[in-house]
Amino acid sequence: MNSSGHSIRSVAVVGLGFVGLPLAMAFAGKGFRVTGIDIDAEKIDSLSGGKSYLADVPDEVLADMLAKERFFPTYRFDRAGEADAIIICVPTPLKKREPDLSYIMSAVEFILPHLRRGQLVVLESSTYPGTTDEYIATRIEEQGFAIGRDIFLGYSPERIDPGNALYSLVDIPKVISGMTKACLEKVSELYGAVFRQTVPVSSTRMAEFVKLFENSQRMINISFVNELNMLARKLNLDIWEAIEAAKTKPIGFTPYYPSAGIGGHCIPVDPFYLSWIGMREGVPLSMINQAGIINDIMPHFVVSAVCAELPRRTNGQRPAVGVVGLTYKKDVNDIRESASLKVIRLLQAKNIEVYVHDPVYNGPLPERTASFRIEEEDMSKLDATLILVDHSGMDWEKLVALSRKVVDTRNVTSDIPSRKIVRI
Repeated sequence: MNSSGHSIRSVAVVGLGFVGLPLAMAFAGKGFRVTGIDIDAEKIDSLSGGKSYLADVPDEVLADMLAKERFFPTYRFDRAGEADAIIICVPTPLKKREPDLSYIMSAVEFILPHLRRGQLVVLESSTYPGTTDEYIATRIEEQGFAIGRDIFLGYSPERIDPGNALYSLVDIPKVISGMTKACLEKVSELYGAVFRQTVPVSSTRMAEFVKLFENSQRMINISFVNELNMLARKLNLDIWEAIEAAKTKPIGFTPYYPSAGIGGHCIPVDPFYLSWIGMREGVPLSMINQAGIINDIMPHFVVSAVCAELPRRTNGQRPAVGVVGLTYKKDVNDIRESASLKVIRLLQAKNIEVYVHDPVYNGPLPERTASFRIEEEDMSKLDATLILVDHSGMDWEKLVALSRKVVDTRNVTSDIPSRKIVRI
């Protein structure tokens, strides 16, 4: 037994990205022996040296877990055989808006030779209902193990919200499920030792469905307010004022906010897993597909608004725009599916010079994206400043003072009186 009285003492986390690494730290912080497995040797080298690549995992926390010998990063999958529980946290991207389970499949195949009786296996990656029992359970049973007796299997969707200072990983209630009653008991034991609250559901399919349900609802609502924003601009109305007024109603209204588009690793992806299985079952989910269309339109809408504010030149000189924010959301150093990248490419396609400033993201700029970084002080040299991400710590009043024209898509300049500002 460990200090908490649980029989599960060690955990292997497969996939050390934005989900897996914080989860590994959470278990290590509760006294578990955690093996972190990832095929990316650079990640393993960085973690072994006490250097985190995620803002949500400070270097000092990582160093503490390494010093206490609670966290062991490695690229060797045979180490999974030493753990009492194996948690799979690998990406599930889309390919032409169809599920790509290749990372899950690879992880499972790497793990299978090292499984031993009595282990718990949990999938956390977002996927369509049926993945755990149709694929993972089948592959385990093909090795001669009985689910619920030899190997315990469950699904628990990640609900992490990177950059959220209000709700930490362990504060967000954890949806859990198991293939059998015995499996659910094991999953409950595992997560109950770390998370403040667990929410058991009836099956792994239900847990898979819940995750897609959550993110599909959010995508549809954000896309709806983005569509309304386009109409508001045509009517010369401020959508932000409309939201502030509407949200004073104490019942029946939940505020969502416009943007240049939906980004990140969940909301632009998960709904199409649900849409895909809907088509497979003969229930096309038209609202998800329409929301996807609106999301694709939004970068074009923003670029059109920017172009309307640029000076007309006859000397052949290219207009220049400074973009504030590359990441998919505030205070997160993640650019996956970021709407900012789409906006930048569209601006460049219109022969506009683009410069970028992001106080959070210092990584490489993607191919076909702006090749010039700029400091706030240099915004005065550009024709316009486009605010795409509302990172904390930015001095927006100073930015406005330095800029010739400001196009604000995040309403961060609402309290700054200036004729330079256009809010969309």
